Amino acid sequence: MSSGRARVAVVGSYGVGLTMRLPRVPIAGETISGGTFSSGHGGKGSNQAVGAARLGADVSLLTAVGDDAMGAAARTLWTTEGIDAAETVAIPGVATMVGMILVEPSGENRIVIATGALDDLSPGHVESFRGHLAAADIAVVSLEIPVETAVAALRTAHEAGTTTLLNPAPARRLPEDVWEHIDVLTPNRTEAAVLLGHDPDAQETAADLAAELHRKGVGSVVVTLGAHGALIHDAEGRRDVPAVAPREVVDTTGAGDSFTAALAVALAEGQRIDAAAGWAAHAGAHTVSVAEVVPALPHRADLAALTELTELSSRTTPADAHAHGHPAPEPG
Repeated sequence: MSSGRARVAVVGSYGVGLTMRLPRVPIAGETISGGTFSSGHGGKGSNQAVGAARLGADVSLLTAVGDDAMGAAARTLWTTEGIDAAETVAIPGVATMVGMILVEPSGENRIVIATGALDDLSPGHVESFRGHLAAADIAVVSLEIPVETAVAALRTAHEAGTTTLLNPAPARRLPEDVWEHIDVLTPNRTEAAVLLGHDPDAQETAADLAAELHRKGVGSVVVTLGAHGALIHDAEGRRDVPAVAPREVVDTTGAGDSFTAALAVALAEGQRIDAAAGWAAHAGAHTVSVAEVVPALPHRADLAALTELTELSSRTTPADAHAHGHPAPEPG
């Protein structure tokens, strides 16, 4: 790659996020006032693409939008962020995806989605994106698109020799033959249970679920645990990733996408997964301290500043490791 930067190919969603901040979430049949409204860019694929670009990667994106004002605004965003979205498709007569986000004062959120144009993103579109997947250092796929399209992206990238990362959100059952095409899987505990067809309310630990997913053929499973950090399970066994305390919790909406983007960039730069997950935890901590998703996605300088405030400040960052040709020390 002429720029010398990590190459990240993203196959996923774009949508407009309509955010309502409320004193509390209403119960059924209740109307409450006192909320504040904002709208902004969203969708897991687009968020992850923006996050990776801000952290220094060359990013290409495949998604679908409507031939409407929201789709046009998306292309403006991607141009501004330096993302190659030339293969993204506009579906005639269909609306761009919209998500409604309800945020409580604690920062906890609830999200409902009308998928719109994303329902028409097909394996055929993945075939047109094949060159980008083959040229990338890592391919990042999420599940706000049709399952068959996500599976086609993972298989196409893996068969081309590109490292694959699946962020399984929203979680759903996947065909059994897809596991061997997933190098890195990033569920939270609930998503891990759903992927396995288990009751999310059962008492299985995140470590047990991660181990079972690894046995299915996934290379490395990274289960995100919110304020408790994360855990990794791969051929070397299980390890914990320490939590990074945010300055404050304002909005948790984009934390998972920020974590995934940072993990992908660090892996694309050649980091070991332990160091990559530690850096990703810093990205998530930064994101929850800022309102809304796209404004909260960190630039590389933001993470450099945050690491100075944590126990990782004396260790090599992914940027330093990449520049000096050796991996960063593993956290904790």
